Amino acid sequence: MILSKLLPVVVGLGAGILVSAGVFTVLLSVGLVPRFAGKTHTGEKIFLYEEMVVFGTLVGCLVSVFPGAVIFGREWLQKRLEAGAAFEWLVLTAEALTGLFAGIFVGCLALAIAEMLDSIPILTRRIGFRHGLGLMVISIAMGKAVGSLLYFWHPIFR
Repeated sequence: MILSKLLPVVVGLGAGILVSAGVFTVLLSVGLVPRFAGKTHTGEKIFLYEEMVVFGTLVGCLVSVFPGAVIFGREWLQKRLEAGAAFEWLVLTAEALTGLFAGIFVGCLALAIAEMLDSIPILTRRIGFRHGLGLMVISIAMGKAVGSLLYFWHPIFR
């Protein structure tokens, strides 16, 4: 009886640790945090950047695993504010900022990975592609954008 309840906990914890180790390995291998510090000339705050990446990952994991906690937090905050319009403005602002920062992070990560791997020049050399490289890059970007929009507009994943 106890084994049937303990086994999913151990497997879930082990899988979570494995996935988070993979995420942090990718971030470290592409040098994203040192690149941010180098571009902004704030190398003395590199430990703060690393802590914020870990904190953001933990919060993202908690929100995705326990979506009820976000709903509970929203209801609690709404009761405290007792002002519908001000609360809706606060929620919309928080959602917009979250989306903006998540988009910036994903864009920087994608650019860092593409820069590190030099995937497009390797692809063009392999297939003997000479002309239209800009069109290929724009096509890839547009395909990713359309795919993302379709993914989020049509909730087939629920």
